This record gives sequence, C-alpha cells and structure tokens, in this order.
Amino acid sequence: MITGRIYREGHADGEPLELDPAEPKVRESGGFVWIDAVDPGPAELGYLERAFGLHPVTIEDAEHRRQRTKVELFESYAVTVLRPVTLPDPPVEAAAEHEIHAIAGADFLVTLRWSPAYPLDAVMARWQRRADLHGAGFALYVLLDEVVDDYLSAIEVLEDEADALEDVVFERDDVERGSEVQERLFRLKRSTVMLRRSAAPLRHGIDMLQEEPAFASPRLAPYYRDVLDHVIRVAEMADNVRDLLTSLLEVRVAQAANRLNEAMKKMTAWAGIVLVPTLIAGIYGMNFRGMPELRWQFGYPMAIGLMAGAAIGLYVTFKKRGWL
Repeated sequence: MITGRIYREGHADGEPLELDPAEPKVRESGGFVWIDAVDPGPAELGYLERAFGLHPVTIEDAEHRRQRTKVELFESYAVTVLRPVTLPDPPVEAAAEHEIHAIAGADFLVTLRWSPAYPLDAVMARWQRRADLHGAGFALYVLLDEVVDDYLSAIEVLEDEADALEDVVFERDDVERGSEVQERLFRLKRSTVMLRRSAAPLRHGIDMLQEEPAFASPRLAPYYRDVLDHVIRVAEMADNVRDLLTSLLEVRVAQAANRLNEAMKKMTAWAGIVLVPTLIAGIYGMNFRGMPELRWQFGYPMAIGLMAGAAIGLYVTFKKRGWL
C-alpha cells in the first residue's frame, strides 16, 4: 500500500492520501510530497517510476531485496539505502535488521520499507517540528539521524553485553557454562559485525550528500556533519567490540586447551601410578622355576609392599607437581 502526504510551507495539507497506482499524478507545484510504501510490489514501483521519473536502475534495486547500505546520486534525485538495526526489549544479542530505500528529490521524498518495517513516526514528527528547514535535505537528514541514533543505542547495548561476558570469561572457568558462553560470544559478534556492515558505508554516502548543495545546503551542513560524526563513532565502537569479542573467543579456546592439558596430566599421572604395580605383578606372575622369590616366605608381602610403596611414591610426586 502507498500512502502520501502533501506539505505546504512546512505544514500538512489535509489528511494522508492513499494513492492509486493507476493515477501517477501526485506532485503539485509549491508543495512537498512525502510518499511512503510498505512492501511495494511491481505495480507500486511502476507507479512511483512514472510519478517521479525514477531511473530503471532505482526500480531494479528496489525489486531485489538485501541491498547494501549506499548512496547513489542521479540527475534529479538521490537514493539512500539504509539498513536500520533495532534490538528487542529486553535487549539480547540477536539484533533485528530492516531495509529502507529513501529517494529524495527537490520537492519529494519517497520511502520504501519492507517487513519488518522500520517505524517512521519519530522521523516524521521531528521533520514537522522544524518548519523553517522543511524540504528533502532536512527530511533525509532526520531519517539518517534516527537510523544512526539507533545504531548508537544498539552498539552501546552490545558493548555492555561484551563487558559482561568478559567478566564471565575471566571470573571462572565454568565447564558447564562453557558452551553457553561461547554461543553468546558468537551471537554477539555476529550482531556486531552486522551492525558495522550496515553503518560503515554511510560514511562515504554522507560525504557524497555533503557535496550536493541541493541536499546539504549551508544551513543543513552542520546537521550532516553531526550525523557523520556519529557514524564514525559507531564504526569505531563496533571495531572495539568486535576486537574484544575476538579476544574473548581466543581466550575460550585457550581455556579449553588448558582444561584438556589438565585432564591429560591427571590421566598420565594415574596411568603411571597404576603402571608400576602392574609391572611388578606381571613380573612375579610369570612363575618361572628359577625365580628365587617364589619360594621365599616373605616374597608375597615384599611384592605387595613394593607395589604399594611405588604407587604412594608416584602419587606424592605427581601431587607436588600439581598433576593431581
């Protein structure tokens, strides 16, 4: 479904419109049009192509989902592909990713959203509060700012979760919780990498928009610089969290190797303790006639004592060395 609204001098002109794909005329002189489409199909995209003179490449990108974050400049408009990220409540490692295509021209803004649709209520409310800055440039800035603010909120939550996992990893080497902690580390790293992949390309995209006076006018330039600063901050924080998680995963591998070494030490020590008595018993179990101890009155107590003494001696030795 396509909905639209016409703004004149910074104020909405009437109620939101439900637009008919069969009638492509929506732009009116002196007004700014904001069109929003959720899960647009071929008919809706064709309607937007005719109504706003969009390039076929723009429509082709909209038809093929999972586009990467980018900014593309055309002759009369700019296309910004955003991949907002939101965290469930309460926050967990699994972040939800959305996709928005924002097509901004001199007198229009088209937002294409796909399920799960990223909410635009806060974006529209902020845009309407600044009547003096109304236009595609400010509308695009507000959208970028809201998306990047969500990136900041998400990366801060992920950073706190990484710090908590760091305490868990170094606090104690809990074998029973090992698999659970490792799974959380992997999920958290996946969310961090996904967030960075969504945010990092905006740095170059905002640079491109800043070079276009039609969008980043002198009045709007400070706003775009502020968004760019936040994008850089998100990318740096994501790098830090990713490096921390990589280190924690390496620590988990080292801890697992240490546990294996400790287990091998104990198995080797007990094997050595059992081996010596077994060797003595094996020798005296051969029952050769020429063995003098076989007919000796104290042969049996001596063999038992020798086996016990060897086992106790080895046990004390391994205990002192920390193998047991």
